[in-house]
Amino acid sequence: MKVVLLAPAYPPEMPHFTRGLAELGVQVYGVGDSARGALPEGVKRALTDYLQVPRIMDEADVQARVHQWLRGREVDRVETLWEPLVILAARLRERLGVPGMSLDTVLGFRDKQLMKERVAAAGLRVPHSRRVRTPAEIRAAAEEIGYPLILKPIAGAGSADTYRVDGPAELDRLLPRIAHVREASCEEFIDGDEFTYDTVCVDGRPVFENVAQYLPRPLIARTNEWISPVICTVRDLSQPVIRPGIELGRGVLKALGMGSGFTHMEWYRTSSGEVVFGEIGCRPGGARLVDQMNFTCDIDLFREWGRAVTVGRFEASTERLYNVAIIFKRALGRGRITRREGLEEFKRRYQRWVCAEELLPVGAQRRDWLQTLVSDGWIMVRHPRWSDALELAELAATQITLYAG
Repeated sequence: MKVVLLAPAYPPEMPHFTRGLAELGVQVYGVGDSARGALPEGVKRALTDYLQVPRIMDEADVQARVHQWLRGREVDRVETLWEPLVILAARLRERLGVPGMSLDTVLGFRDKQLMKERVAAAGLRVPHSRRVRTPAEIRAAAEEIGYPLILKPIAGAGSADTYRVDGPAELDRLLPRIAHVREASCEEFIDGDEFTYDTVCVDGRPVFENVAQYLPRPLIARTNEWISPVICTVRDLSQPVIRPGIELGRGVLKALGMGSGFTHMEWYRTSSGEVVFGEIGCRPGGARLVDQMNFTCDIDLFREWGRAVTVGRFEASTERLYNVAIIFKRALGRGRITRREGLEEFKRRYQRWVCAEELLPVGAQRRDWLQTLVSDGWIMVRHPRWSDALELAELAATQITLYAG
């Protein structure tokens, strides 16, 4: 089996997927804009060959270079797990004549307005929304949909350039900040708890399912610097508050024609119990969510994804053993990290439940918390009981502090 893998070393989780393919005996042909010498050693070992391109986002140029590079060699799959490259992967599949999700199918996972239209056509609840390109279109859509509303890029990822707008005056102040966004989705604000629905699929059939809850929901976390955001996977997926979200997710996969690979969906549960679709990508969630799922079941989804997309099987256990919470920390102050308080004591007291930790060391430059959910690092804990997992997360959020200056 020969697989072309776009961006085998970026974002940070990608080297694990590259390793997972190689461990299955797959010949991995990597394509990226990093120099070969700059690739992590594990990625170099996993790759059969590597093509460095000048600009990985230049779709036409990358297609031409890959086609020339592969001349005389046949490949079986073209894959990527990075959101901005899923369209390029689909175009390469069509050009090279290899199986996998088509361009039209992938567009349904990338274009947020088209996505909602296809999901709504299947009879599933989605936020009311409009595609907008100009300030005039945004204002007209806002009047039609009503406030509060959400503005976000049609082809965005995560919560970048995503805003809640509570009225016309706030909209006027926001418009210059999103002037660089070519197309946006103006949509109804859904007030409720926010969850994920994550899968590994084989020919559209979920062979692994996961639900995680955002605490608080991302729009709140990204507008309040003092918050230590938490994401917690749910061990018991049979709960009445969770099952409707899973059924919604399965319906979405069918409506969008999912093939084989990872998906990451977000959905809402309102105070009345209604479940509403948010959005979905045909790639894994970022910010260490795959690690959380691995610790939930004590498995290796990096490798199992590779097995699913190459031979159509999933061989790991799906028994859920733990609720796993990741706590993202934001340092107090600006500049470089000067000290860390509470970490060693927390790890000493709760070492049985600590999965992993990656906080910035003293001396490191503090990151821009508005640009990355990971912020200044994270700590991950797990527990079989939901209440205990949340208590551990709360303790980590309040008792561990990073200072910068």
